[in-house]
Amino acid sequence: MVRFVAVGDVGMERDDPEVLFDAVRERLTAADIGFAQLEVNLTTRGERLPQARHTVRGHASTADALVGAGLNVVSFCGNHTMDWGATGMRDTLANLSRAGAHPVGAGETIDEARAPVIVEARGHKVGILAVNSILPQDTWAEPNRPGCAPMRGHTRYEQIEHDQPGTPARIHTWPHRGDLKGLTDSIEALRPRVDTLILSHHAGIHFTRAEIPEYQRDVAFAAIDAGADMVIGTHAHILKGMEFHKGKPILHSLANFAIELTMTKEHAEGRGFQEIKKLSPGWEADLTSRYNFPPDSRMTLIAEADLGPDGPDLRLVPVWIGRDAVPRIVGPQDERFGQILTYMREITAEAGLTTRYEADGDAIRPIP
Repeated sequence: MVRFVAVGDVGMERDDPEVLFDAVRERLTAADIGFAQLEVNLTTRGERLPQARHTVRGHASTADALVGAGLNVVSFCGNHTMDWGATGMRDTLANLSRAGAHPVGAGETIDEARAPVIVEARGHKVGILAVNSILPQDTWAEPNRPGCAPMRGHTRYEQIEHDQPGTPARIHTWPHRGDLKGLTDSIEALRPRVDTLILSHHAGIHFTRAEIPEYQRDVAFAAIDAGADMVIGTHAHILKGMEFHKGKPILHSLANFAIELTMTKEHAEGRGFQEIKKLSPGWEADLTSRYNFPPDSRMTLIAEADLGPDGPDLRLVPVWIGRDAVPRIVGPQDERFGQILTYMREITAEAGLTTRYEADGDAIRPIP
């Protein structure tokens, strides 16, 4: 049996990024394989792309901090992959590899970006793929262009009350058919080579409670139909509900983990933040905090799975992120454990999903 752990978004600004793992390192390094989603470029070079919104540079030592915390498979497949151009992407991939991590989801060509990572532990081979639906224009890989592995999405707005102009619309989304076929082809090719196959999907509606777009579920279901054993969602910066398809777990968002967001007075008063904070009630800037995310973003999980012939045996370890941006595990004696358990039950039901959750020692057990 192989122990696999996954966490959500990581991205450090500080000079000593390893301290962000001080409270969780022992738990993470007890696993054989660890996964995270990297949200910053590890580079001092490159030119910022005009499409990039909020972006910072991380220190090269971030890669060593990740590996030192047991997170040895790192997706760099997201909306920040090309923030600092091809140079920034190349430096980031090189720094991850130098530190001993296995980067996935980005490369010089579309074939490289779609290539899997295969890690063997205890004689068990785990294959991991990554795709991204949060795509600034022209940041996805092509046959002759570097970037991330794309899973583009389409949106249609359907007016519900046709005789009532200006009333809310119903939003429909679906995945790009070519990108979806590229993913399912990759899964089908990888399946005979590994014992367990995991997909990371950078997707979803950020900062918004509970809501899961149609395209995200379409991709997850198609991936499992093609042979994936588990789907991990990143990007939303807030927990979402989870579900099972054919008995396989789909974690629609693992939210944040070891990630920082400091804020200046100018940033806090700027139009961009003033607009985006409307997505999450109660979100206000704190210029003294290293963690300027919505209140609900303080709750997160470590997904802990034993991988064997019967598929992933999954438990969710509750974690609370402080104003110092440090994630800390909260045990069942802590009232925040119950708060996270209740939150998962509520947002799962609000999304129309049927998964149940029960406390199981120091973790939460999802039940189909």
